[in-house]
Amino acid sequence: MYYYGVYHLFYQYNPFAAVWGNITWGHSISYDLVNWVHLEHAINPTDPFDINGCWSGSATILPGGEPVILYTGIDSQNRQVQNLAVPKNISDPLLREWKKSPHNPLMTPTNAIDGKSFRDPTTAWQGPDKVWRVLVGSQINGSGKALLYKSRDFVNWTKSQIPLHSSNKTGMWECPDFYPVSISSRNGVDTSVKNADAQHVLKASFKGSDYYILGKYVPETDNYFIETDFLDGGSDLRYDYGKFYASKTFFDAAKKRRILWAWIPESDSASADIEEGWSGLQSFPRSVLLDKKGRRLVQWPIEEIKKLRKSKVTFHNKELKSGSVLEVSGIAASQADVEVSFDLPHSEEAELMDPSWTDPQSLCNQKNASVKGGIGPFGLLVLASNNLTEQTAIFFRIFKSTQKKIVLMCSDQSRSSLREDVDKTSYGAFVDVDLNREKISLRSLIDHSIVESFGGKGKTCITARVYPKLAINTGAHLYAFNNGNQTLKISSLTACLLGA
Repeated sequence: MYYYGVYHLFYQYNPFAAVWGNITWGHSISYDLVNWVHLEHAINPTDPFDINGCWSGSATILPGGEPVILYTGIDSQNRQVQNLAVPKNISDPLLREWKKSPHNPLMTPTNAIDGKSFRDPTTAWQGPDKVWRVLVGSQINGSGKALLYKSRDFVNWTKSQIPLHSSNKTGMWECPDFYPVSISSRNGVDTSVKNADAQHVLKASFKGSDYYILGKYVPETDNYFIETDFLDGGSDLRYDYGKFYASKTFFDAAKKRRILWAWIPESDSASADIEEGWSGLQSFPRSVLLDKKGRRLVQWPIEEIKKLRKSKVTFHNKELKSGSVLEVSGIAASQADVEVSFDLPHSEEAELMDPSWTDPQSLCNQKNASVKGGIGPFGLLVLASNNLTEQTAIFFRIFKSTQKKIVLMCSDQSRSSLREDVDKTSYGAFVDVDLNREKISLRSLIDHSIVESFGGKGKTCITARVYPKLAINTGAHLYAFNNGNQTLKISSLTACLLGA
């Protein structure tokens, strides 16, 4: 949330241990989305309507400029209910103290709603009738639902008979998000703006990923019209195809942009988390736009991340022969921001795409970074040890079908660590790139145990958690590699040290 020159991050937090439990709302503030200060907890589980935990929710800025929070509380009966909190002092730009509404709970599970599947209210928006609307994630009879509630005063809420949207293919929808994206402008759009020149994004978190669909929302009738639903016809639109969950966007009124960030969970053991004293982190903030074709979202690290760039290494037109590995030296590779683009040979040399290869993650496992191909695998080896015993490979592989060329992007964690107690799942997705007009590009943000990668200028994103034993601090190295049969060229590469 952005309020009087200050960015606010609220997050679920256990003050007593690096494991799940005692869920409280932590609160941090920033003036630039890069440097953060932790403040006192915003909301604590102290009342009958949230005594068993203050779970996810969202902030809304009311027309007079007052911020409010809707959040899920776990009440004394272990039901999920929706509550309201407001600032004690709205003249305090840091919003250090919050008070709970005496009307709580505002929304309770009734009729067919399961009290254990009723949570995570969205940012509210106001329709042309001046009535507020908000979505709450749910599951009824196995179908995921975005339940729609309405209110004129933000206190008394009524559930609509029909949910905004539902699906019988997904199960429970956690942390839903609903917001407009402009079709023609590169600016973000406020949640309550009525604009015919916009599509609406509906995001739901399920099956360990954040999926989204695009459609046209009619505020007068609260109808949401879509062409392709969640998981329909092989549709697999996700914010990120790796470790990226329970995300939330907000509209940054200062810079007219929509910003997305998410929880990046751990991939090691709970005992390791306890030993380290912390667990989970937030992603780098990303800007969100609709791509030029109007078919998907494009994400990119916010411009402020460049403030962290220190020393820089750049080169151009470097040839990468088959089987070659080129070290990018001159920066500490355990924290780096790397951008690279590639010129490819004639794509006729690409492997033939088997029609049965419809699951990109499975294909990345089958054809990992060590498996030679026609064009690819090629890309980056990050958090790599000196002898490449440990390495995380973010790479591309080109296939051809009778109609087109297909670009596969993978994040291969199979050799990321010598440790045995960590998850080394590899991730993958296809990238919508026209090889006749565009270069293959990759940007990776590396921060010790996290690697966020953006392929095709942000059309496909993959986040990974890795825990090397050797490739840490000064023992971490960065390489460009080509394990395909064809020679290719690095058109340009820039690697910068990231540091506060």
